[in-house]
Amino acid sequence: MDKLERSFYRKSALVLAKDLLGKYLIFNTNNEKLVGKIVETEAYMGFNDKAAHTYNGKRTPRVEAMYGEEGHAYVYIIYGMYNCFNVVAAEKEIAQAVLVRALEPIEGMETMAINRFKKSFNQLKKSQIIGLTNGPGKLCQALGITKEMNDEDLTGNKLYICSGIQEDFHIVETKRIGIDYAEEAKDFPWRFYIKNNKFVSMP
Repeated sequence: MDKLERSFYRKSALVLAKDLLGKYLIFNTNNEKLVGKIVETEAYMGFNDKAAHTYNGKRTPRVEAMYGEEGHAYVYIIYGMYNCFNVVAAEKEIAQAVLVRALEPIEGMETMAINRFKKSFNQLKKSQIIGLTNGPGKLCQALGITKEMNDEDLTGNKLYICSGIQEDFHIVETKRIGIDYAEEAKDFPWRFYIKNNKFVSMP
């Protein structure tokens, strides 16, 4: 698997959101490599997207990473407790990003289980195995991705994305989740997931 180069991210969030499906998110932490296959994403299209943190050009320290160079992480906290990992798309000042909503665990499941449930992987129920990484807050907890990774360069060696194993899958396009405040934007079909993957947060 090859690490994705900067040029891979130089496209609209709508295109990038689909292109990220099937790729491998890798977090090197404490001399261990935690790996998950990206199976669900959402696109946030910036200035004209009422669901985006940068709608209408909003610019605060919290969202500054979205205005930065493509191929960086944008990590923010929701409900005061859950981290969400996003990939900055397009180019500087365009302020678009892709939320990674769900992963299929590939490597490092023991650490993921301890991070999520304080249990060894072989002690998990089937539902807990599915629940390791089937949501944006869950996957960040499982991998240990925190606000410290905000603006991290995804072409580096700490947190990065690699090309996945070549496979054929069908991409489902549907409405984004949890953005009822976004008026007409809440109905845009800008959530994408791999059909029939059991780790998708909400089929």
